[in-house]
Amino acid sequence: MSGRLARMDATRASARHEADFPLPDPETGPAKDAALVQRMFDRVAPRYDLVNALLSLGHDRHWRRVAVAAVAPRAAETIVDVAAGTGALAHELAAAAGDGATVVALDFSTAMLDAGAEREERGVPRRSGLAWVAGDGTRLPLPDASVDAVTIAFGLRNLPDPAAGLAEFARVTRPGGRLAVLEFSRPVHPAFRRVYDAYLGTVLPAVADRVSSAPAAYRYLAESIRRWPDQPRLAEHLLAGGGGT
Repeated sequence: MSGRLARMDATRASARHEADFPLPDPETGPAKDAALVQRMFDRVAPRYDLVNALLSLGHDRHWRRVAVAAVAPRAAETIVDVAAGTGALAHELAAAAGDGATVVALDFSTAMLDAGAEREERGVPRRSGLAWVAGDGTRLPLPDASVDAVTIAFGLRNLPDPAAGLAEFARVTRPGGRLAVLEFSRPVHPAFRRVYDAYLGTVLPAVADRVSSAPAAYRYLAESIRRWPDQPRLAEHLLAGGGGT
């Protein structure tokens, strides 16, 4: 009985804490509060990789492999992974590029970067050329035309100003460089779209409530996915931001 009461008290305490924790508004676009987004990701960092694997049913690994194949990293190149989180994609880019490459794992959540460093300490192989950098995806601390490729996995919609982020990606990329964006979008098939919407509204928050260190943050993330542009509109944004010609 005492253990059960302790768990109930902990749940109530967590709910009170999250009630006091303001979340960014997914509708505000460029006006999105960067500080709120940063604090939100600081809170989800401890179990971020676990929750991603559960919510994607393990498909997150496949999606990262697709992104690595699209970028086709090579030795001696410089690649920046924006909104890198705990560095899962950055690690795979560094492994594929091999010796001589530099992969910059950039994120504005220091808790995420710390979690990535802890993963290395727990046995994830260290990659030569992998650099951890705290920075803003809309103001990259890199010179013009200084990288061969830019990647961002499930982070574009969480930038305070996604258009500014795309412009920055174009600024730092050398002529002929590559951009790979992994992001959620609206399913094209109506039947699958209904399943997808039901998943976002029921399964995702239920899993987050049980597993995540910040369940309320995942309710924001689900809403941000719903409001994200569909594929044609996102393609327009990429072209407008210099992501293609």
